[in-house]
Amino acid sequence: MSAEDRPIVMRALVSNGGVSELPPASVADYRGDGFVWLHIDGTQDDDLEQMPGYVPTLAARALLAGETRPRCDEIEEGALINLRGTGVDATLDSDQLVSIRVWVEGKRVTSASRRPLAALASVEGAMRAGRLLDGGDFVAALAQAISIELDPDIADLGDQLDDCEGQVDDGDIYPLRRRIAVLRSRAIALRRFVAPDRDALASMAQLPFDWISTEDRMHLRDAADRFARMAEELEAVRERAALLHEQLTDMRAEMIDRRSLAIAVTAFIFLPLTFITGLLGMNVEGIPFATQPWAFWGVVGFCVVIALLVIGWFAVERWLDD
Repeated sequence: MSAEDRPIVMRALVSNGGVSELPPASVADYRGDGFVWLHIDGTQDDDLEQMPGYVPTLAARALLAGETRPRCDEIEEGALINLRGTGVDATLDSDQLVSIRVWVEGKRVTSASRRPLAALASVEGAMRAGRLLDGGDFVAALAQAISIELDPDIADLGDQLDDCEGQVDDGDIYPLRRRIAVLRSRAIALRRFVAPDRDALASMAQLPFDWISTEDRMHLRDAADRFARMAEELEAVRERAALLHEQLTDMRAEMIDRRSLAIAVTAFIFLPLTFITGLLGMNVEGIPFATQPWAFWGVVGFCVVIALLVIGWFAVERWLDD
């Protein structure tokens, strides 16, 4: 099912000594002391009616934007942060990662996504366990969960490239080149969002809000460092894949050169033999020894001598050396 075909689903949780469900329509009117999280799944472009009225128009448009990059902006008394992470289902587009957009206030968070994000299950578990008490706790938990979910995928790219490097000397070049190209393409696509994730979290950790505690800032910086490490690993995968691809291209060119040399040597050996057999095969009178019984084997022996002389000349000139 495409993002455009997904039904819009809204869920709201409130944490106030315990966690309970809250009707999504009641979030705007909630005046309790608890922390409220409203999540909208399956959002559509430019339909501002999907957004609660308490979300500023600028933030609401950002929550509904079709094409997003990780970012963090301070808007009035809240913060807008967009992140990218691993989806529950594999994506078919070139973005690779699923976008989640979050409007954060002190005691209220509104998040939106077009496809299910794998990290949200961990965040919901933390909220139900009573560990999320404000917006700062929520963003820190979300950042940690996204980075932990994404880390094994990045490491797997490096492991697959290690396998490719081990198959260079004894593997088939053509499928190996295709596999390396796929790994390199995926590394480039992932790095497109992993590096901005790092920058968005670093910006979030510097916002001057009281509801972002010192511990929250530490967790945000820790997640940003993890994203920075993943970005560096993706860059290393991209560069290693490029070098490995060049190596395979050189091996392919060397293989073609060897085959061309073998063909050229064979053709050069048979060139004088073809001349001799063509000359003696003319249907005219006067061919020497044409009536002698030993003539055929004599011609064969003469051709063998010529071939050996040509091969010997190749050996002296070192044409046959690898």
